Amino acid sequence: MSGANAKINLLGMNRSDLESFFESLGEKKFRATQLMKWMYHLGVSDFDLMTNMSKALREKLKEVAEVSVPEVIYEDISADGTRKWVMRLAGGNSIETVYIPDNGRGTLCVSSQIGCSLDCSFCSTGKQGFNRNLNSAEIIGQLWIAARSFGDYDLSKERYVTNIVFMGMGEPLLNFDNVVRACDVMMDDFGFGISKRRLTVSTSGLVPALDKLGDVTDVSLAISLHAPNNPLRDVLVPVNKKYPIEELLAACHRYLSKLSDKRRITVEYTLIAGVNDSETHAGELRDLLRDLPCKINLIPFNPFPNSGYERPSRNATLRFQKILSDAGYVATVRTTRGDDIDAACGQLVGRVEDRTRRSQKYIPLQNINVSPDGRASA
Repeated sequence: MSGANAKINLLGMNRSDLESFFESLGEKKFRATQLMKWMYHLGVSDFDLMTNMSKALREKLKEVAEVSVPEVIYEDISADGTRKWVMRLAGGNSIETVYIPDNGRGTLCVSSQIGCSLDCSFCSTGKQGFNRNLNSAEIIGQLWIAARSFGDYDLSKERYVTNIVFMGMGEPLLNFDNVVRACDVMMDDFGFGISKRRLTVSTSGLVPALDKLGDVTDVSLAISLHAPNNPLRDVLVPVNKKYPIEELLAACHRYLSKLSDKRRITVEYTLIAGVNDSETHAGELRDLLRDLPCKINLIPFNPFPNSGYERPSRNATLRFQKILSDAGYVATVRTTRGDDIDAACGQLVGRVEDRTRRSQKYIPLQNINVSPDGRASA
């Protein structure tokens, strides 16, 4: 709803927000945890079913509030069990969310923006341009829908979503407040109870926001690196021109220093044939990350129409991995999941009314020059 009589969407409010909300109604703070249990532990959105609240309070809630989630307009299940949802939001734009099952673990890849303004050259989301940030209810709504898609919903009995990664559409740190609020709900024991080790925020390298993140939360961190030197990363991840690799890695060290436990950062590296997948690149990456506690996630490029890029050969991928493994790194090759339903990494596009005109700009592969030493320029 919109306008002066709009109802407040309680989904996505963290515990502090809900306590303030109930106090504004003249209620005690404990009502917040009661409501959270109904919404997040049991998946209940109908106030009439929240029977440990008085009838008068339930009637008041119906007058001023709602529990509203995005509209699912498309759902598909891959042959490997991966699920993808396309969800329509207010304004008519849509986002995509992906669930990936793997040996008893269920990882949900959530979106934080409609489109993305960073325009990484190998990502189909960036080619769609950018419309707006998601609010916290729209972020939490993705988890709500995924968790309830398996039938009877009760977190005390079975948990299908065990891990969450902010690696869907958008750059999470450009939507800082809403992402942090959503993380609060995801980790709260009265929310979804996701461990801080199983909740990962991925960033392309917004250094000031990364420093701020370490001051307000202790989620796990992933960085989208994708290149071992600045000239090549300037082309693949243009935000590098503002925050080069040296500044990003320094911020990663600062983030780790604020955590109360010993954790490693996940370094994401998309391998693109003939661009960043050579043995020279692998050696550069090995040396670059020597002092950073990290694990390296190698992601063979997932093709999308008119990308101009190609997936590397299996042999090239394994050679790259071996150089890192021989140096003592934990370097895994991400298994491509859900590519038969366009749900693989880098393939999420949704429907974006581009406010930036960024979708009109494209740097095809043939305009990227890779020198013998593995560096690149547009």
